[in-house]
Amino acid sequence: MAESREVMNIRQASQYLGVSPDTLYKYVNEQIIPAFKLGNRWRFKKSKLDQWMEEQSMETGTLPKKKVKAAVKAAGQQ
Repeated sequence: MAESREVMNIRQASQYLGVSPDTLYKYVNEQIIPAFKLGNRWRFKKSKLDQWMEEQSMETGTLPKKKVKAAVKAAGQQ
C-alpha cells in the first residue's frame, strides 16, 4: 500500500493485514480485531491494528488452540 492512512476502510485494512475482506468481517464480528463503525461502515485505525498485531506477536498461546485452528482454517478457505 503506497499511501498509509490512519483510518482505513475494510478493503484497505484487509490489504494491510493480508487477509480477505470476508475474513476481516469475521474477525470484527467475533471481536478479535479492533474496529469501529462510522455510520454503517467498519473503520480501522492503523495505530490500533499495529498495536493489536504487536500484542498478538508477544502473547503466544493466549487463544485456545481451537480458536487459532478455526481462524487459520477460515483464512485458508478464502
